[in-house]
Amino acid sequence: MDGNTVKADVIAGITVALVLIPQSMAYASLAGLPPYYGLYAAFLPVMVAALWGSSSQLGTGPVAVVSLLTASAITPLVVSLGYDIGTDEWMAAYVPLAIMLAFMVGVFQFLLGVFKLGVIVNFLSHPVIVGFTNAAAMVIALSQVNKLFGVEKPRSEFFLGDIWAVVQNLGDTHIATLAFGAVSVFGIMFAKKKWPKLPGVLIAVAGTTIVSWAIGFEKMGGAVVGTIPEGLPSLSIPTFNMDVFGALISSAIVISLIGFMEAISIAKAMAAKTKERIDPSQELMGQGLGNMLGAMSSAYPTSGSFSRSAVNINAGAITGMSSVYTGIIVLITLLFLTPLLYHLPKAVLAAVIMTAVFGLINFKAVKHSWHASRHDGIASMVTFVATLGFAPHLDKGIEVGAGLAILLYLYRTMTPRVAILGRYKDGTLRDVKVNDLETSKEIIAIRFDGSLYFANVSYFEDAILEAVSDKPDAEFILVVGDAINQLDASGEEVLHHLNERLKENNIQIVFSGLKRQVILVLRETGLFDEIGQENIFANEDMALEAIYKRLGDTSEFDSANCPLTFPRPA
Repeated sequence: MDGNTVKADVIAGITVALVLIPQSMAYASLAGLPPYYGLYAAFLPVMVAALWGSSSQLGTGPVAVVSLLTASAITPLVVSLGYDIGTDEWMAAYVPLAIMLAFMVGVFQFLLGVFKLGVIVNFLSHPVIVGFTNAAAMVIALSQVNKLFGVEKPRSEFFLGDIWAVVQNLGDTHIATLAFGAVSVFGIMFAKKKWPKLPGVLIAVAGTTIVSWAIGFEKMGGAVVGTIPEGLPSLSIPTFNMDVFGALISSAIVISLIGFMEAISIAKAMAAKTKERIDPSQELMGQGLGNMLGAMSSAYPTSGSFSRSAVNINAGAITGMSSVYTGIIVLITLLFLTPLLYHLPKAVLAAVIMTAVFGLINFKAVKHSWHASRHDGIASMVTFVATLGFAPHLDKGIEVGAGLAILLYLYRTMTPRVAILGRYKDGTLRDVKVNDLETSKEIIAIRFDGSLYFANVSYFEDAILEAVSDKPDAEFILVVGDAINQLDASGEEVLHHLNERLKENNIQIVFSGLKRQVILVLRETGLFDEIGQENIFANEDMALEAIYKRLGDTSEFDSANCPLTFPRPA
């Protein structure tokens, strides 16, 4: 590694650390933990994920959505144990569960990477993620409103009800707290727009901390971060509470998949610029190891961060060592600088969170999904509504969305497009309904736009039989199979019976354009021989030429000048 690379990575590492330190403390608060646990999550996970992952610029650490998912997973469990929110007993039960959850997330991600099962994230479609992200961003922003105004917010099983309670409490607003929060929000947003290269978040944190100390904000009744333990957390295996292990499994899986999707999408976006090759399985193992080792140092679940990754690559990071240098700066902070953060107002941390998630709200993406596919638009909107409705249990919202997306996909594939074909003036076969074409009495040409599998074989069979009943004089039925990508056992069985049934009625089924994988199934099951090689053709023109000859036409076949209705030529 040459000197220029080291210099670039050191500068990038320091730059990211200036953003990461205040952000990590804010996100820890969002996760329901004391702010300094964010620094723990910004130490080992950042370095381990970078060294073991496949992306050189991906910035790992605490992120907003994963932090909120952590809180939504653990809060109801601690409530069920009978502890009062905010008490020492509450936190004593809460923190070990957050650390345990991080370890579970890490194990799941690591195993997915080892067995190269990263494709499982494909079950979370883009429209579902868009709907979830928009709702989660709104929940995150709304969850910080009470801290911005310095009022109480209850915690119940109905998040929107809690927000309404906050609105009712706005009469008790702590003016100094609101001032710190409002100035921080506008200051961070203004700096991001006017001077994007400046660490606006750090400036806001440093400036408000000094002002808070100078005016005695804590003595005025304002909420501050308070004492942060100096030094590093002890390294130890997380304590497992088997009474709630089962209840945390679904949350661990959701956090693992959401976290990985966020990380891999960011890594791929940066790889498009750097021409770096991204290995999803390697990235899963890196993220998994980061969470497992992070849990051993009192960290809660982490993932890749879009904002910090952007800062990293824009600052000139070349290798994963930039994240190591970031971790070293966090280490120095933990060892020597934590007393300086005592007077940091919690309203400023709320402002940091709110300004960070504003960019996640993107309703245009939901609208785009609707225009691309009505089913995808429905899945996106239902996910959005369900996530808001189930809040604070965000995992239920995405489970509803993912389940609906799969059901809608199955529905689409159960009833694929079936077109009766006729000869267009340019010689091609086209849908007779769309193009108002006539058809032959002796030949039925039909195209099935979908794979033949258990869910739609009955639909295929019904379409064939309906076409035959509409043409009682038909002698041949040509199935244009260019769009049939798969044939399973159920599909083969239906084709077998359909072939027999049509032959009994003196109708010959003919196939064209079947793909290799479909032909292999036909050969393996013996159906190829039953249909006959003379009835299977590479394309529809070859099939029609053979059919015309069997009908008595001995002239040369010309697809471009063939009559529109496939009649037997005079």
